[in-house]
Amino acid sequence: MFARKARGDNFLVDEEREELMLTRRGSPPPTPEERSPLHTSFSMDDKEAVLTPPIPISVKDSWNFALLVVLYLLQGVPIGLAFGSIPFLLKSKMSYSQIGIFSLAHYPYSMKFLWSPIVDTVYSKDLGRRKSWIVPIQLLTGFMFLWLGVNIDHWMSQDQIAVGTLTAVFFVLIFFSATQDIAVDGWALTLLSKDNVSYASTAQTIGLNSGYFLSFTVFLAFNSPEFSNKYFRAIPQDVGLVPLGGYLKFWSMMYFAITLCLVFLKKEERPQTDQGEIGIKSVYKIILRIIRLPHMKSFMIVLLTAKIGFIANGAVTALKLLEKGFSKEDLALAVLIDFPFQIVFGYYAVRWSSGQRPLKPWLFAFFAHLVCCVVAMLIVASFPEDGVVTSTYFYMVLATTVATSFTSTVAFVSMGAFMTVIADPVIGGTYMTLLNTLSNFGGTWPRFFVLKAVDHFTISSCSLLNQDGEVFSCVTESGKALCQDLEGDCLIHQDGYYYTSTACVTVGAMLLVLYIAPTIRYLESLNPKLWKLPKEES
Repeated sequence: MFARKARGDNFLVDEEREELMLTRRGSPPPTPEERSPLHTSFSMDDKEAVLTPPIPISVKDSWNFALLVVLYLLQGVPIGLAFGSIPFLLKSKMSYSQIGIFSLAHYPYSMKFLWSPIVDTVYSKDLGRRKSWIVPIQLLTGFMFLWLGVNIDHWMSQDQIAVGTLTAVFFVLIFFSATQDIAVDGWALTLLSKDNVSYASTAQTIGLNSGYFLSFTVFLAFNSPEFSNKYFRAIPQDVGLVPLGGYLKFWSMMYFAITLCLVFLKKEERPQTDQGEIGIKSVYKIILRIIRLPHMKSFMIVLLTAKIGFIANGAVTALKLLEKGFSKEDLALAVLIDFPFQIVFGYYAVRWSSGQRPLKPWLFAFFAHLVCCVVAMLIVASFPEDGVVTSTYFYMVLATTVATSFTSTVAFVSMGAFMTVIADPVIGGTYMTLLNTLSNFGGTWPRFFVLKAVDHFTISSCSLLNQDGEVFSCVTESGKALCQDLEGDCLIHQDGYYYTSTACVTVGAMLLVLYIAPTIRYLESLNPKLWKLPKEES
């Protein structure tokens, strides 16, 4: 039934299409009944789309769904460290600009489409198309975690941390995570049945969030001496229950164990045709053809600009609370309480995204997220002057955290479900990887500039003069260290956080009203057929 069709450079892998039909360029406008259903199937005879109602995940797919959750969880562990915990641990020794340099380690996750065709086309038939990459990448990550676990506590204890070395190490880790993501995204398109393929975004939400929060929230809480002494110890100690090195060693063992189970207990179904003939060059040509689709250009602009309004809140607000005196354990506790909400939100968000307008929840979440950014900025501004965090203030931070996470989860799942439907898996997961990469890059490229802007617009000086009798700045970490050695106080005359955050929210709101909302309404009205690569004329 399935076969690979070749027309020049256009290789069509039918078993990975889930029997979704390509349409010719110049097709008539879609009827209202054909427009963007999340569960639409197309026959091989190019019949009209038949709308089927969403159905619960089948028993057969339950184990495969659980496997996807575990694989995405492993992916979230290094991401939670690089995007969350490490910047928090570095904040006391680095400026925002230096943390901005470390944020460059995030880039592989946002550039993975550059090597996704290689992952998609080079593999071992004996091991399996996806396991050929998942297995070695997870083993390499496990060994790297083990090596880091032996050395990182010493690195982090130094007064002057080598930010370049740390950035390079985590750059490699995120590269491994991104490569695993390419393979898992591609496997998700065939691991789940056609009726349940939209649950792949739910598995990604649950797994990534679980790994991220374990490495960020849970780890920071148990790494904190104050949290450990308050809740778990009768005799206080100067270190937390879980050191960073020990945490990395634990996950190295988990990587090894799960990978071995994957090798021996899960057999990947072998494709019925030899896909090894698909050339890498052909895959890159297909990517260019995808990018050149007229409506794809508009979608790419949306993905690359949609997160500008939120980036200052996501990158700086929590660090600013810590700077003002909010304890790490209280912040970790707030996010820990938020964690079960994330799971519930992720499960139900996919249902809200089912219907004639799958991106309608995304638009509502976009507006609500902007509101949360403004509220978070006001909460930072109202931090108690005496430094004492009251229960009322803590609950305000908690409520804002939950609300922001809610908007992020709804937006993520809604966009993910939409991408799953429109993706034309001509080359496995490369189409999905391209879309996810653009979305990730939209939240990565502004981060470095936002962190730089916070320092740029901040005016701060020490209350005491230096040895030359001059006033000196406290913006850099060297200035802060000198002021501390002189037993002075750093006085902030102008906080760049408020200027930067206000600018981001303003730009985000303008983009929403003038471009993003109208474009999204147009894109979701298109028939999913129009997102597929057109057939070449014979």
